Amino acid sequence: MFTGIVTAIGIVTEARQSGPTLRRLAIACSYDPAGIDIGASIACAGVCLTVTALEGRADGEAGCIFRVEAAAETLARTSVGGWEVGTQVNLERSLKVGDELGGHLVTGHVDGLAEIVRVEPIAPDPSDPWGATARFHIRAPKPLAGFIAPKGSVCLDGTSLTVNTVSGDLFSVLLIPHSLSVTTWRERKPGDFLHIEVDLMARYAARLAEARAQGY
Repeated sequence: MFTGIVTAIGIVTEARQSGPTLRRLAIACSYDPAGIDIGASIACAGVCLTVTALEGRADGEAGCIFRVEAAAETLARTSVGGWEVGTQVNLERSLKVGDELGGHLVTGHVDGLAEIVRVEPIAPDPSDPWGATARFHIRAPKPLAGFIAPKGSVCLDGTSLTVNTVSGDLFSVLLIPHSLSVTTWRERKPGDFLHIEVDLMARYAARLAEARAQGY
């Protein structure tokens, strides 16, 4: 489980396709390797991936390089198959019992891809040292649109965000300056696709209603 609070930005240093259903990746980051076990889960742009190996960084920077593998289901539902050397991804370590739940409960099981339709910069006050904010207008896949509600939570590329507005399959979220500075959102533009994971409670509520309607 995760919270959608990004704690580092990773950079893909190696990407290799092993047949049509497996992609092997190496990702450099600032995490201390002493605190990562082989088999640990790390959310990479919101995708829960398992660490298969660890090594030091050749660039002299603090941190480590961890290796992961993405299989058929992940490749079918996400953009991981398109990650190449230099791709930057939001990272989050898995939640520990007793950790602060700063965002919302996130599983790292991506539901699909949402598309950025429009980015609306919001000019800062000249006296504001933090800089500008930005509102992102996003189109959800139609099967997921019903799970998104105003003031509800959604996870986009591993970032827990509050939904501002909803109209059909379009919704908006607001990124504050801090979030823009510590995530890959600052590079996002119209036409880009984002990993979307709908709220866990909304998913189960919908399934319960469906089951009751079917007489289960």
